[in-house]
Amino acid sequence: MWTLTRRLLELVRFSHTVFALPFSLAALVMAWSMRSQPLRWQEVLGILLCMVMARNTAMSFNRLVDRHLDAQNPRTQGRHLPAGLLSVRTVVVFWLVNALGFVASTALFWPNPWPLGLSVPVLVFICAYSFTKRFTVLSHFWLGTSLLLAPVCTWIALMGMQQLEVPLVLGAAVLLWVSGFDIIYACQDEAVDRRLGLRSVPARLGVARALKVAAACHAGMMICLWLLPWVFPALGWKFYLGTAAVAALLIYEHWLVRPEDLSRVNVAFFHVNAVVSLGLLGLVVLDVLS
Repeated sequence: MWTLTRRLLELVRFSHTVFALPFSLAALVMAWSMRSQPLRWQEVLGILLCMVMARNTAMSFNRLVDRHLDAQNPRTQGRHLPAGLLSVRTVVVFWLVNALGFVASTALFWPNPWPLGLSVPVLVFICAYSFTKRFTVLSHFWLGTSLLLAPVCTWIALMGMQQLEVPLVLGAAVLLWVSGFDIIYACQDEAVDRRLGLRSVPARLGVARALKVAAACHAGMMICLWLLPWVFPALGWKFYLGTAAVAALLIYEHWLVRPEDLSRVNVAFFHVNAVVSLGLLGLVVLDVLS
């Protein structure tokens, strides 16, 4: 049972939850500061359960849909389904349990009807990402929009449809950030994507120009972050100062990855972006609570 659990967590890259969860928690802190009533423990539990289960659902579905493509890519041949470490049946059960668990967890927000009502459409949208590389070069932005839903759905769960401009600006920053680093990550598979007929920015434009698109996405992310205090005035000079450090980290990320040297993509992808997401959560908490 321990081996099965470990393999399932590896399958969905559970450690990568650090990318989306901090933005959900940032939206939680911001919503909490604006609510007239205190947070209920059920709501906090609901946020955590929904975040984990939504991501598990989307990632396991992606591994199922892409298992034949992964088997043809030297970089991904060792993943659990192509390598036979997990059976298709096991992953289907895992996907179904998490999907049902996500829908059930939205009941924790009752009497707010929005989370339960939107639960199935949200799951359909984030799972649909797995097919996008087959027909559109904009697949990176579909993934970014999927993670945009983390702060937006958290806000709706706690605030309903009030003042949606706050999570939408934060979500736009998430969209551009994720799209940018997904383009960087996809540079590793430029040749394979072309051979398999998959659509990605690197396959369409080449690595050098794809990295420029990623840089433009991250510049847009910074603009969204600088606009956030305009719609959420509780953020002040500490947040602005901290975003300067975020900009420096993004510049470092792009310095690490160059068209002629993709050997440090994983460092840029995980380590730098983990610091960015956790750092932004810390900035929001610091400014809201101080």
